[in-house]
Amino acid sequence: MMFSYRLVRLIESHADALAAGLEQKVQSSGQVTHFSDVSALELRERVYEIYRHLGEWLLGKNELDIERRYCEIGMRRAQQKVPLSEVIQAIVFTKENLLEFLQREDMLDRAIEIMGELELFRMLEMFFDRAIYYASVGYEQEIAREVRNQACRGSNDVDVVGNGLQATAKNS
Repeated sequence: MMFSYRLVRLIESHADALAAGLEQKVQSSGQVTHFSDVSALELRERVYEIYRHLGEWLLGKNELDIERRYCEIGMRRAQQKVPLSEVIQAIVFTKENLLEFLQREDMLDRAIEIMGELELFRMLEMFFDRAIYYASVGYEQEIAREVRNQACRGSNDVDVVGNGLQATAKNS
């Protein structure tokens, strides 16, 4: 477990560079084009917070903490009209950015050689899988809230974010 601790501390100590790298990856990717409508500062702060406090997220936070955080992120992205596929891809980019950093630091190969240290990677996978799930839940909750609000106001037209299509809600 000592090697895992060192890996987490290495990641946390390079949180700023990791956040900047992810910001650049998102800005240059054609897969997350709607993130151009999200403030670069907001994105960078969210990602920095994950990287800087990775040990806490992996070991100190529970399912409810992750649920709260990523439902909030999902809701925020829905409000910003970022398609769900792009929200998920940005989370995947966050994980890939981290693994690429470890490879550049030549830590990944050594970590994999040590069987006991595979636990870190299992925890990382579980964390990012939960992050994707709860961001999706928050996103869907926000869409449902918007549809309800539109219906209560008597509007027949409801914009549904996601793939750019519009749906019509009928008053009952």
